[in-house]
Amino acid sequence: MLHNSTTLTHHPHWYSPKTGIYSSKHSPLDLPKDPLLDLVSYVFSHHHDGVSALVDSSSGFSIPYSKLQPLLKSMASGLNKIGVKQGDIVLILLPNSIYYPIVLFAVLYLGAVVTPMNPLSSVSEIHKQINDCAVSLVFTVIENVKKLEPLGIPIITVPENDKGLNHDCFSVFLNLIYGGDFDFHYRPVIKQEDTAAILYSSGTTGVSKGVVLTHKNLVSMVELFVRFEASQYQRACSDNVILAVLPMFHVYGLSLFALGMLSLGSTVVVMRKFETDEVISAIDKYKVTHFPIVPPIITALTKRVKGIHGSKLQSLIQVSCGAAPLSGKVIDDFVETFPHVDLIQGYGMTESTAVGTRGFNTEKFRSYYSIGLLAPNMEAKVVDWNSGEFLPPGSSGELWLRGPSIMRGYLNNEEATMSTIDKDGWLHTGDVVYFDQDGYLYMSDRLKDIIKYNGFQIAPADLEAVLILHPEVADAAVMGAHDEETGEVPVAFVVRKDGSVISPKQLMDYVAKQVAPYKKVRKVVFTDKIPRSPTGKILRRLLRNFLTSKL
Repeated sequence: MLHNSTTLTHHPHWYSPKTGIYSSKHSPLDLPKDPLLDLVSYVFSHHHDGVSALVDSSSGFSIPYSKLQPLLKSMASGLNKIGVKQGDIVLILLPNSIYYPIVLFAVLYLGAVVTPMNPLSSVSEIHKQINDCAVSLVFTVIENVKKLEPLGIPIITVPENDKGLNHDCFSVFLNLIYGGDFDFHYRPVIKQEDTAAILYSSGTTGVSKGVVLTHKNLVSMVELFVRFEASQYQRACSDNVILAVLPMFHVYGLSLFALGMLSLGSTVVVMRKFETDEVISAIDKYKVTHFPIVPPIITALTKRVKGIHGSKLQSLIQVSCGAAPLSGKVIDDFVETFPHVDLIQGYGMTESTAVGTRGFNTEKFRSYYSIGLLAPNMEAKVVDWNSGEFLPPGSSGELWLRGPSIMRGYLNNEEATMSTIDKDGWLHTGDVVYFDQDGYLYMSDRLKDIIKYNGFQIAPADLEAVLILHPEVADAAVMGAHDEETGEVPVAFVVRKDGSVISPKQLMDYVAKQVAPYKKVRKVVFTDKIPRSPTGKILRRLLRNFLTSKL
């Protein structure tokens, strides 16, 4: 057990040694109590002076706030006509686009449920999610149509921006967004407790599971994460320009760009995918003020700007980083390169609807290395994973979280839900942390199996399931190895069947054909045996020790 040397003897008011509970240092916020409040009504109940809502970074095409609600109502009206009803599950298999939030809002407006997914996912991955959720309709890009047609589910193709809208393949979408009833008011009764979204996460262990999020979870997220953070700063939200590079199919991007920011009146500049020079160009062109990112982007940006004379991204006010911890060197390089930019880190999980902690720097106090203070209305415990003992500030243990944004549970998986959320409502995160004497949280390790590649979660069990089906593989285990650029990369430990001469490249190619590109195995280590417990569980700690010493 790791105990930090700063353990306190006098406990601060936000920590109770009796219960082991850490409370937020922020005052609690009043969350909406109306049981019939849905997310869309909540987002659009906020009045602001915003003008441009969504801007396509490549074409400059913009959707103003004045048209946002009419367009989503038109699409909801069209979806209603083609039979989408309350409780139906709609797969959004799209990259970032100015139309993503409109599709999302339109589905939710009808009381239907969205399940987002990486558009680069393989056919088998898509098929699994479609079957798991009982999906009845798919929104996707034209490149995916051929591989989806055999699945026999209605497909609506979505354009990247306004260019090519008149193309025949987009006629259904065009009719939905511009040909429906802009004053469409039909709504079923939608409760806060109703399911709104199913996002996939590896949780703390095992294969990817469907995280069931309610309207209440998402309303809490917008209030406790997005709107609260905006309230901490002097500047009017309608003056902020946010660059949306993080994917909206991930809880981080979904929370900010497709939902929360649109309640504030900020302008969201949408970029389809990350490319360093395009990002620099977009920040300068659109006078971007806020840029939420993941560690590999911060590294790439710092390296690139150091080599450019003239561009120091002067419009940037704040960069916020999440999804994986930042190293001290990366932080120092960034602060040195961008002394005018406020750098904060945050922490959240799909299972907590992205709510957890957020950094907050003032003129007098800056904490770049911390993942921030607990969000309002959130409670935490730090627990010794061997003894179960609650730990005070300064001591490292597993982080437990409790609050209104914690998921309802995993879809059709009561066993996984019960092992992740205990009977008292605590979400066991699998992350190792400690609080300092000022209430700031620091990440020190991870208990859970998941691999974080470029901020994306990869479940080792998903890759192991692919490997074990290869006719020349007797056993396999997958681990994350540290990588300077991406955070971690998947490494496969493989036991070959007797007589097999299969090469690492052949195995890597085999896996690559069956998974999304970010999930590819990057290295194969052949071994005589996979270390397992008497019950058959892979002893990942032994593999991790091997990785640390050899790779």
